[in-house]
Amino acid sequence: MGRVAYVNGRFVRHADAAVHIEDRGFQLADGVYEVWAVFGGRMADAPGHFARLKRSLGELRIPMPMTEAALSIVLRETLRRNRIVDGMVYLQVNRGVAPRDHAFPTPAVPPSVVMTAKSVDLAASEARAAKGVGVVTVAENRWGRCDIKTVGLLPNVLAKQTAREAGAVEAWFVDDLGLVTEGASSNAWIVDREGRLRTRDTQANILRGVTRATLLGLIAETGLAFEERPFTVEEARQSREAFITGAGSLVLPVVRIDSAPVGDGVPGPVAKRLRELYISEARRTAV
Repeated sequence: MGRVAYVNGRFVRHADAAVHIEDRGFQLADGVYEVWAVFGGRMADAPGHFARLKRSLGELRIPMPMTEAALSIVLRETLRRNRIVDGMVYLQVNRGVAPRDHAFPTPAVPPSVVMTAKSVDLAASEARAAKGVGVVTVAENRWGRCDIKTVGLLPNVLAKQTAREAGAVEAWFVDDLGLVTEGASSNAWIVDREGRLRTRDTQANILRGVTRATLLGLIAETGLAFEERPFTVEEARQSREAFITGAGSLVLPVVRIDSAPVGDGVPGPVAKRLRELYISEARRTAV
């Protein structure tokens, strides 16, 4: 059985899936997306992702294409038809199809909805986490509303390509003050030299990570020292540990920043423990 996609009310072969050439997501990046990690065929952190989806759509004044309950049904059906046990499911909602014009179409058009799903090799993911990954730093060059999970990701694409060409997995954006904002597709964390967990607060121009939010709850339960406070690149390089979080990376130890080792150059105990705690919680609460 080949892969299956959902496009505007129909399940179609992944190879045949298409949107109209005047879909505003295709022409103007006028849309938003969400990605759920999937464990045992169930979606992790589902309420947080739905809440962020609604917020992103609201900020762009795109209506919800269907109720949350209906979206849940279609997302689960997408997983079922693709026989996903462990993996990811992707949802994109664009403003819709209309003759090309920068302003919103008048009258309004129905939003476009696309869903896809894919399997993830958990053994390979665990092997990567056990080894740790590298990140590179790049200048912050994105727009001022990174809190919206829009499909306008060209700066992120270029940052990821810079990372790949350097043999790294992720890129960290650095603002004009020399402070790390976030990764191209993840939130950035360190365990500083005093042993405090630190990550940027969401009042800054960063995405409100759902994995990040779940992890904050787990950190509170552990009693670990924690601060929502930015850190410089140099503080990250001098930290005891570093890691990234996201639906794709979960909790992934960082062992190199711009080719310089972090700590001992191997995944540290805090990141490893938090990864275990997060995966256990995600499996327990997935729906």
